[in-house]
Amino acid sequence: QYFILLIITDGVITDLDQTRTAIVNASKLPMSIIIVGVGGADFDAMEFLDGDDGVLRSSSGEPAVRDIVQFVPFRKFQNSPKEALAQCVLAEVPQQVVNYFSTYKLQPPKNPAAK
Repeated sequence: QYFILLIITDGVITDLDQTRTAIVNASKLPMSIIIVGVGGADFDAMEFLDGDDGVLRSSSGEPAVRDIVQFVPFRKFQNSPKEALAQCVLAEVPQQVVNYFSTYKLQPPKNPAAK
């Protein structure tokens, strides 16, 4: 199983160090985190968590195993078709899933629909 945590927030995080550590720990798990920022807040700290500009590190310096966070500021899509928002929100998930399987040398199920 692979999980996606969706966080919708109207403000920035106040516990950046604990959040970074939690994300670094979660980077070992079969999960992705999508954060959608709504409203007019300054979301620079959330962009930092995205990890697109380099490897996210915990407050102790431990690097994330893989990038699992996608941050999307909703205000960029207020006047766009809903499909544009959906595309951006889900843009990194396929690669994050592949990276998880590759990191742990896991093979996808032969027939995922059959149970």
